[in-house]
This record gives sequence, C-alpha cells and structure tokens, in this order.
Amino acid sequence: MSSILENRPVLTAEVEKVAEVAGYLWEKGWAERNGGNITVNVTEYVDDAIRAMPAIAPAAPIGMTLPNLKGCYFFCKGTNKRMRDLARKPMANGSVIRITDDCAHYEIIADEPVKPTSELPSHLAVHNYLIGKGSKYKASLHTHPIELVAMSHCNKYLEKDVATRLLWSMIPETKAFCPRGLGIIPYQLPGSNILAESTIKELADYDVTLWEKHGVFAVEEDIMMAFDQVDVLNKSAQIYICAKNMGFEPDGMSDEQMKEMTVAFNLPK
Repeated sequence: MSSILENRPVLTAEVEKVAEVAGYLWEKGWAERNGGNITVNVTEYVDDAIRAMPAIAPAAPIGMTLPNLKGCYFFCKGTNKRMRDLARKPMANGSVIRITDDCAHYEIIADEPVKPTSELPSHLAVHNYLIGKGSKYKASLHTHPIELVAMSHCNKYLEKDVATRLLWSMIPETKAFCPRGLGIIPYQLPGSNILAESTIKELADYDVTLWEKHGVFAVEEDIMMAFDQVDVLNKSAQIYICAKNMGFEPDGMSDEQMKEMTVAFNLPK
C-alpha cells in the first residue's frame, strides 16, 4: 500500500472509488488507450502529516492562476496512463498533487512521480469555478461514451437542449437522475483553455456537458455520482439508437408525461 494512503481509510476509500469507476469506463469501451481523465478534490481527507510531506518533484506550472485552489489537494489520473491500469493500481497510475500558495503551480506528493493528466489545467479551472460558487461538487470526469459521441456528429443534436429533450424522453429515470440535462459545447481543441472556459460556462446550467466529436465532461459530489450521470444519459442514447436501428423513430415520452415527472419528483423546470 502507498504510504500516503496507509492508515488513512477515508482517503483510501476515495482513491478506491476512482479505481472502481476507471474500471467501469474501460469495461464500457469509454476509455480507449489513455483516453479520459478523472480529477477529485481530496482536500477534506488530508491530515497534517500529508500537509508536511515534501514534494517528490519540482513544482510545475499550471498555466493559469486559480485563486480558489490555494492549499488544495487533488487525486488525478496520470498523463498517458490507461483507465484499465488506474483501476488495478491507482497509485502507480495516478497522482496526489498539492496546489502551491501562488495558486499557479502544483507539486506531486504521492510516492511515485506520476505526472498528472495533460488536461490538468482545464480540470483545475473547473474546480476553481466550483469552489468559487460554493458548490459541493468535488469530482470531475471526462470520458468518451460511444453513443453520446456518435450523436454529437449530427448538427441537429447540437442545438440547445435538443439532445436533452430527446434523452429525457427515452426513459423516465433520465430526467429524474439528470434533471439539469446535457450542455452542448461546439468542437474545440482538446485540452485548450477555450474548451475549459466553454465547459465552465455550460456548468452554470448543466452538470454534464457534451464536447462535440470528443466526449463528455461531468461534475458531481463524488466520482461515482459523476459516472452515474453519464451512464444514465448514455443509456438513453443507446435506447434511441437501438430503436433507430430497428427501423423506427421512437415516440419518446410526451410533454405531458415529462411535466408529470417534473411535478412528481419535484425536479427543476
């Protein structure tokens, strides 16, 4: 066991949860090669002994200054690491990092010098936003769900709330468990600041965003809940595509049925 996890059952449980989700992503075919990223704010599980741990590599620039992250700690998937390997050996394929006091650099403090994901700046920018708005969300997930990505190749599903309305209508649980729906982000260069900025903007209204021709980005209170959001939405996409493959356009739930759901489960309108 990694010494940073030894005798720290709550922190260990969070890392093991990340490993479990990483396994699910691989099994579903949503994490080819080193595709996808996970970043979890673990600051609340950090004790004084961890805070006193020296960095095992020189501080590295984030590429931006994120004032809300001063003194925060994150567990991140490593760059060029595979989800299937993160599932088996999370501390050999992920990093615990500390944000330095200048809020512009990070230090690796885990046992192995695993460099965090190349998309770290965009993930940290989202966490900076979440803390700034007082959100309880501490986990961010980027993955490549096949059916949702396939839908993003069709322009009509990229219009505002068209995909949300369609996915909600496929099965009642989708609106119940994803009441804020799916935000749409036109294609941007992966890992770019503009993609991060666009994601943050959409997260004001949605918990899950669809990156055109790329994947999804989800935030939630923990990584399992973020996975569940994507899983529910993609199940609806699977149902829709299955019906189309059977040769018909599915009717979907009516507006009246959707309103009934909204009232019965006290969902956002």
